[in-house]
Amino acid sequence: MSTLTAALYGALVAYLGGWFLGFWSGDFALLLFILTVVTMAFWLAERLHFKPAREQAAAALEQQAAARRAELARQGIAQVDGDVGPAREKLLMQPWWLDWTAGLFPVILAVFLLRSFLFEPFKIPSGSMVPTLKVGDLILVNKFYYGIRLPVINTKILANHEPQRGDVMVFRYPLDTRLDYIKRVVGLPGDEVAYLNQKLTINGQPVPEQAKGTDYDEDSMSESPLFIETLGTVRHEIRVDPARVIRYQPAARFPYFDNCRYSPEGVVCKVPPGHYFMMGDNRDNSEDSRYWGFVPERNIVGKAFFVWMNFGNLGRIGPFH
Repeated sequence: MSTLTAALYGALVAYLGGWFLGFWSGDFALLLFILTVVTMAFWLAERLHFKPAREQAAAALEQQAAARRAELARQGIAQVDGDVGPAREKLLMQPWWLDWTAGLFPVILAVFLLRSFLFEPFKIPSGSMVPTLKVGDLILVNKFYYGIRLPVINTKILANHEPQRGDVMVFRYPLDTRLDYIKRVVGLPGDEVAYLNQKLTINGQPVPEQAKGTDYDEDSMSESPLFIETLGTVRHEIRVDPARVIRYQPAARFPYFDNCRYSPEGVVCKVPPGHYFMMGDNRDNSEDSRYWGFVPERNIVGKAFFVWMNFGNLGRIGPFH
């Protein structure tokens, strides 16, 4: 068993090393599920087999010691050398390969349940959500806000809230579901979303916005006009550069591609049933539904709501809209 445990740890190190070095893409949810199952198997084996066997061996040792003392006492020898205590403790000691598998099961199980059904941490890797979220923000995502989903396969088993315009949502990237993206919900199923000449309209109604000076982003070292946008009941900041000319080039013919019309002025899309139209708050520096299409309901991960750490700027800690 020690050889098997060493082999499992070797495979884990190789997998994590290749993931870190970029040789392949990792799936942390799947990895955590496998670790939970493997450590649970060792934990059950420890409770049902290995621990009872060690206790039986320790009891046999004590019985042998007691029988030896009784025989010596019968022969008139009252003082007997030798203490079986250290030997008994050694027999009862959990071997390293169980300590590093069965011993870790409660911790891994707690992390798996917490991450799968309650809250999951994410790191913001790009500036597509500036100014709401900055590069380096460590955020928390509410995994049960939009319903309870089975881990790994992401199948909803219990409904909760429906996504609303203005929500900041984490979801699986439609073109590669191994990747998690974060954007703002702009269009709901059935909506017609138009982004023409850098102005957003939904179902023919312009989305209210008001100017709020300029915003300087330290990460991109750029300054852009800042606006307050109102999506549904959510007021939030966006960056738009009116001087910048953008020509939309879709990443591929995504599902329901024919629901969108592209022109030099921008794009107009009809959101299909069971899908959502997502956009970044950094409107001129965000690859979102304008480029790769709609997000199906099954890809939803959760609602982002809190920055719990930014090591470069502790003032970033707190809730956001």
